Amino acid sequence: MSETLDSRKFTVEGEQGCEDECITGGHGSGKDIEGGRGGGEGDRRRFTVEYKVKVLKEADVCQKPGEVGALLRREGLYRSHVSVWRAARDRGEIAGLTPKKRGPKRAPPDPRETQLVALARETQRWKARAERAEALVDIQKKVSMLLGIARPARTGAR
Repeated sequence: MSETLDSRKFTVEGEQGCEDECITGGHGSGKDIEGGRGGGEGDRRRFTVEYKVKVLKEADVCQKPGEVGALLRREGLYRSHVSVWRAARDRGEIAGLTPKKRGPKRAPPDPRETQLVALARETQRWKARAERAEALVDIQKKVSMLLGIARPARTGAR
């Protein structure tokens, strides 16, 4: 196999479909890669789960010496990428193949805290009901005074 190198592509003769992937970097980022290297902006490459699975399947099929190296060159990857992805797959860690959530982890809610919130809501509801009842009694008192209806006398102490 002979290799050809120019400023835009790195191809190995005898490999089909390499030119499209070599120009875009092979990992579906959509960025042009010049001279076989990243764009130079310092952006970190991110690989989709589908792409990782595809590369791992292709690497597993490779039988002859040098086929994995050709695959890595074609895709613009390092051997460490494939070994880390294989280890994650072998451990059955789906999380190793999906993006991790960023930021601080949320603590699970304390059951006492949720009970306290529920009791506060119930107290607020009862207060509102008591205020409505007091307003209704006040209206009844005013109506009875306007109509001249005598209120019954209270019996017993409260």
